[in-house]
Amino acid sequence: MTTFNLPDLGEGLPEAEIVSWLVHEGDRIELDQPMLSVETAKAVVEVPSPYAGKIVRLHAKPGDTVQTGKPLVDFEIATALAGQSPAASQPSAGGSAAEGMVVGHMAASDREFVDTAIIRRTQRSTGGRVRAAPAVRMLAKRLRVDLAACRPTGRHGLISVDDVLARANVGIGSATSPAVAGLTDADRLRGPRKAMSASMSLSRDQVAMCTIFDDADIEAWYGRADITARLIRAIAAGVRAEPGLNALFDPSVPARRIMDQIHLAIAVDTSEGLLVPVLRDIDSQTPEQLRAALNELKESTRNRTVTPEQMRDYTFTLSNFGTLAGRYATPLVVPPTVAILGAGRLQRDVVAGKSSPEIHMRLPLSLTFDHRCITGGEACRFLGAVIGDLASPD
Repeated sequence: MTTFNLPDLGEGLPEAEIVSWLVHEGDRIELDQPMLSVETAKAVVEVPSPYAGKIVRLHAKPGDTVQTGKPLVDFEIATALAGQSPAASQPSAGGSAAEGMVVGHMAASDREFVDTAIIRRTQRSTGGRVRAAPAVRMLAKRLRVDLAACRPTGRHGLISVDDVLARANVGIGSATSPAVAGLTDADRLRGPRKAMSASMSLSRDQVAMCTIFDDADIEAWYGRADITARLIRAIAAGVRAEPGLNALFDPSVPARRIMDQIHLAIAVDTSEGLLVPVLRDIDSQTPEQLRAALNELKESTRNRTVTPEQMRDYTFTLSNFGTLAGRYATPLVVPPTVAILGAGRLQRDVVAGKSSPEIHMRLPLSLTFDHRCITGGEACRFLGAVIGDLASPD
């Protein structure tokens, strides 16, 4: 019998939560056949089988959190593989499966597999690279923290979110933070909620936020057009009027880089927390293309099959919170972006007509911007262009 330990999922992740098993004890499995789904910081990845043989024991249940290197599956290795000897199904870098191998290699090797949506069998040399998860690397980049200067407290020298925050003197978890009695490991934030906590803390500590509110009168086309597609089109119109709100800001210089393309992050509410997939280059797509892309992103987000690449490198954010409740809000900007637009719940309001009061459908809007690099005039002109586009009957 051979034990397969939870592998390093490509970036030194210290643990993973089991989402679902695709096999059962007693099943026969082929080499590279998908075996289980696990949750990383914001995505769900499938782990393929490293052996061909029989599943003897599963060491964890869906919902369990397993540390990297701990037992995951016991195999009874097939006595013969097609065209291979029995030894061919074993890891080849000079160790045993019990050592806790990185996907596709033993701990003694200096090569590792890198996951996208599914862990693939393509390799790269890692050499002496600092060990940190993708979300931790992104946080360090935003805080301008040198990962090599952090003191790792994670397993096997892994740098954690707290290590980066400590180096940046953010003070999360310091003695000044009030303790909450009775918390257990089951109360810890994981996956999307942990990532959201880090992003919102970063937003609170780094951005000089200002929010302005107004309403767009959409009576001229309401009921005849896709509201979200019109919102996306209006954001593009706002960027054309004031390109500075589609930008990335580095306060250490300080410097603001205005982006040529609009990569729009769409906040999606899920039972596991807030996820933010990205629509690429929205100004070059038709309303039909935007709707199809949006439907695909929402489905993959709620099914937890959205990849990390689909949630990176956005330049502006839309929060369509009004589909749930609320007329206005103060949505938070996540650096290095500089603006976010919130769309509230549709309202039928009494407005002044040419000769008498009229009732029109209106869309409440809340624009939050980083006042360190965006002026109030720029923000107002952006919002005015958004409102003007939304009011157009065409």
